[in-house]
Amino acid sequence: MRPLFAALELAFAASPASAATITVTIDKLVFSPASVEAKVGDTVEWVNKDGLAHTATVKGGWEAMIPPKSRGRMTLTEAGAVDYFCRFHPNMKGRVAVSP
Repeated sequence: MRPLFAALELAFAASPASAATITVTIDKLVFSPASVEAKVGDTVEWVNKDGLAHTATVKGGWEAMIPPKSRGRMTLTEAGAVDYFCRFHPNMKGRVAVSP
């Protein structure tokens, strides 16, 4: 019986961790929380409670469109810390720290 348990332990240890969804709320022109931590493969989901459209834009990088009273998503593909802002409201700023 012991070899069976060892094989099961190895199978579980070798299984990739499931990706997470990190939620950032937009309310009254503010990203909350302003800074989040994630891993490559995780998805950031912005929930826009405002009546205005927003973006999560990384200068020279990616951009997620976030319609009013809706959601926008971005799956993270690279490690590193990135600062993002709303292209329509540049005073809105956030940060995502992505680990491998």
